[in-house]
Amino acid sequence: MIKRTYLRRGVNWLKMNGHANGGELNGCGDIITQNQQKGCWTIGLINSKFRYLTAETFGFKINANGSSLKKKQIWTLEPDNSNVGDSLIYIRSHLEKYLAVDSFGNVTCESEEKDPGCKFQISVAEDGTGRWALRNVVRGYFLGASSDKLICTAKVPGDAELWYVHLAARPQVNIRSVGRKRFAHLSENLDEIYVDANIPWGEDTLFTLEFRPDENGKYAIHTCNNKYLSMGGKLVETCSKDCLFTAEYHSGQLALRDRNGQYLSPIGSKAVLKTRSNTVTKDELFSLEDSLPQASFVAALNARFVSVKQGVDVTANQEEISDHETFQLEFDWTTKRWYIRTMQDRYWTLETGGGIQASGDKRSSNALFGLTWQSDGSVAFRANNGRYVITKRSGHLYATSDTIDETCKYYFYLVNRPILVLKCEQGFVGYKSASSPKLECNKATYETIQVERGDKGVVYFKGQNNKYWHADSECITADSDTPEGFYLELREPTRLCIKTINGNYLVASKNGCFRIGDSNIESATQWEY
Repeated sequence: MIKRTYLRRGVNWLKMNGHANGGELNGCGDIITQNQQKGCWTIGLINSKFRYLTAETFGFKINANGSSLKKKQIWTLEPDNSNVGDSLIYIRSHLEKYLAVDSFGNVTCESEEKDPGCKFQISVAEDGTGRWALRNVVRGYFLGASSDKLICTAKVPGDAELWYVHLAARPQVNIRSVGRKRFAHLSENLDEIYVDANIPWGEDTLFTLEFRPDENGKYAIHTCNNKYLSMGGKLVETCSKDCLFTAEYHSGQLALRDRNGQYLSPIGSKAVLKTRSNTVTKDELFSLEDSLPQASFVAALNARFVSVKQGVDVTANQEEISDHETFQLEFDWTTKRWYIRTMQDRYWTLETGGGIQASGDKRSSNALFGLTWQSDGSVAFRANNGRYVITKRSGHLYATSDTIDETCKYYFYLVNRPILVLKCEQGFVGYKSASSPKLECNKATYETIQVERGDKGVVYFKGQNNKYWHADSECITADSDTPEGFYLELREPTRLCIKTINGNYLVASKNGCFRIGDSNIESATQWEY
């Protein structure tokens, strides 16, 4: 006998915005093309037997047999804006076909057009699981899964018609309070999260939203200092039931509910993030914003960090990293070059005479720089005059060189990724099994990777078992007591390459094998991070 489940309407889609003119991004962290509707979200839908809704590559077959979230299990929610507040959506497969229900209740996924039978309304179950029910607007029945096929015959949703929602967004995000209009960041004591930052700058504003399929599809908030947020507001070392939250959507925003039915919100003058209220207002709502890459650069000439601490001049003269030595990189898809932004909302700009100053308050062609990655892990900046940026003896930066020599080299650190999540076409990087230190790249869930900085752009990767990565041509394992060095090379806003200190790139194979390849950038895997 199917137990009646009470539902709450008003669920909407989650809109993810690129931070500070960084560009519009969709739920996968990819830049939205002109053909893609703003406000779309990419998700996986998991039924009561924990199988994913799947669109097969051939014959437009659909089922709920997927064991993990891969390409065939990713669906795009497209909002129907004709009735704002009614949570009406269209569901599009990876084959660009829309899920539909015909007059007989048959579920298909063959239409390229948004026919009336393609429209669904979202409701959320009131059973504490946060599961969605999808009611077909024309038929009036709920979408469910039975054996190897989909059905739409239930007037009232039971277990077969309730779906867990697995966000397919990049899991590392900035969290913004709708009510306070401020961003979350770590407290100075590193034991709480405060929601009072005007802009998300630096590693302490980065959070990993961890999907926990073994905990009924709940989410945990993992901080950059490798701790978890508990419902009482304190950060703890391990993830317990007090650290698990159900994700709910209200008018396009996200609410996170603990096991006692209370919602996270910023509390008090310090805006401490913890649970208190049993109802959702603006204070309990958040938006997730994509975290754009923020980096620091060390000049090879004098081993000093590039800085704007002294004013408008961009100068390599600091020994430590602060906000003045941290820069946001914003990609221009037309030119395949980068804008380099300071915390003061100024851009590196090529001035008359070749000097580089952080004087531009708007993007211009003179604020674009090409990144040329070198075999020794360094990077060279090519300015809009076609010349490479050099470090002068005074530390000032000038774009005056026609060739790359030691004065043109800068070591790169991705400072707002102290914890890294890696993904390729096959899936996430994670352990082969709970008892194995071997890493594979076709996992449904990711393993968070600790990143330690070395000298001259070198980084070391450490697993959650506190063992370092060991890499060879056959596999990569997290079982070493001795760190092995790697370089990170930024390729796009959401993708990077990883290279050993010997110059060989890490590559992914279709069977999930994760190993060292050759030195050819054309065959290197570009990892979503």
